[in-house]
Amino acid sequence: MRRFTILALICLAGCSHKGDSQTSRDPAGRGGSDGRTSVPVSTAVVVEKAVPLDVAAVGAAEAISSVQVRSQVTGQLASLHFAEGQDVTKGQVLFEIDPRPFQLALIQAEAVLEKDVAQNTNAQKEAARYKALLDQGLIAHEQYDAYVAGAAAAQATTGADQAAVDTARLNLQFTRIISPISGRAGVLMVHAGDLVRANDVAPMVVINEMAPINVTFAVPGRLLDDIRRYQAAAPLRVEVVTGETGHPRPSGRVTFIDNAVDPSTGTIKLKAKFDNASRDLWPGEFVNVALQLTNDTHALVAPSSAVQASQNGPYVYVVKNDRTVDVRPVKVARTAGAESVIASGLRPGETVVTDGQLRLAPGARIAVQESPIATTGATR
Repeated sequence: MRRFTILALICLAGCSHKGDSQTSRDPAGRGGSDGRTSVPVSTAVVVEKAVPLDVAAVGAAEAISSVQVRSQVTGQLASLHFAEGQDVTKGQVLFEIDPRPFQLALIQAEAVLEKDVAQNTNAQKEAARYKALLDQGLIAHEQYDAYVAGAAAAQATTGADQAAVDTARLNLQFTRIISPISGRAGVLMVHAGDLVRANDVAPMVVINEMAPINVTFAVPGRLLDDIRRYQAAAPLRVEVVTGETGHPRPSGRVTFIDNAVDPSTGTIKLKAKFDNASRDLWPGEFVNVALQLTNDTHALVAPSSAVQASQNGPYVYVVKNDRTVDVRPVKVARTAGAESVIASGLRPGETVVTDGQLRLAPGARIAVQESPIATTGATR
C-alpha cells in the first residue's frame, strides 16, 4: 500500500514540473523565461518632416468696407428695389423717395433763373448804352457808375439762381438712393410710405462688403521682430478655423501690421485679407487663427500623446530592440496639432510608446497592440 502512494506522489510532481516549463515558454507573449508579464501598449515612430511654425490667436472677421446708407433729402419713401439680406451691386438703385416736390422745386428754380437772366441781359445793355453817353459827356460819371453796379448785381443774381437750379437738380437726383459698394444688405430700418429725413441718426440699411474680407487678430508683441523678418522674405500666410468641426478655411495673407504695440495687453494687431469667394467668413464672426511664420523642413516629430510630464520635465518611453522600454528625457520645442516638435532627446526612426504608459516602468517588457495612434507619428 505504501508503494502505491509513493508512485502517485512522484507522478503528480512530474506533471507539475511540466506545466511550469510550458508556462515559461508561453508563445503568446504574456510571459517569458524571466517570468515577467508583457504590458500591452501602442507605439509610433519618430520621424523627420516639414512642420509649419505657426502662431495661434483668436481673431474676428470684419468687412473691408461697411456703408451706412442714409438719405440726403427729406421726403416720403416711395419704393424699395431690394430685400434685406440680399446681395447688391455698386450703382444699384436701393430706394426711391417721392420725386414730385423736388421736381416742382427744380421747375421753380429754373423759372427764377430765366427771369433773372432776362433782367441781367437788359442791365448789361443799359450799362453799354450809358457808357456811350458818358464818353460823349452827356451824363455824369456817378449816373454811369449806378448802371454799372446794377448790371453787376444782375450778373451775380443770375449766378446765384444757377446755383439754386443745380441744387434743386441734385436734390432730385438724391431721391434715387443707389448703393455705393457691392455687398450684402442688412436689416431694413425703413419701409415704403415712411417719412425719411436727411442725414437721420439711424441708417436706412447697412451694406457690408463680403468678398474680399479682413480677419483682425492680435499676437504677442515679442514676436514683432520675427513677424517683420519673415514677412520681408515672403508674404505671411494665415489660416482660420471656425465652428465646432474645426474645418480649415481658405488661407489669406497678412496685409497690415499696426504701428504700435498695445501697452495694456502687450500685443500687436494684424490684419489678413481673404478673397472669401465662397463666403466662408462672415463679418463679426470669431475664428481661430494660425499665423504661419515659416516652414521648418527638418523638424523631428513625435505624437504629443507620447510625451509625459514629470517633476524633472517631459519624458518619453523609448522601445528598445529587445521589446523593453527605457525612459528618455526630451525637450519639446512646440506643439503642432496632435504632434510635438522635439528639440532634443530623440532620433529619427526611434519608436516611442503613445498609449499605456501608466503601467510601464524602466525595463518593462511590452506587447504592441494595433491602434490608430501607432501611425500618427509616421504620417500627417
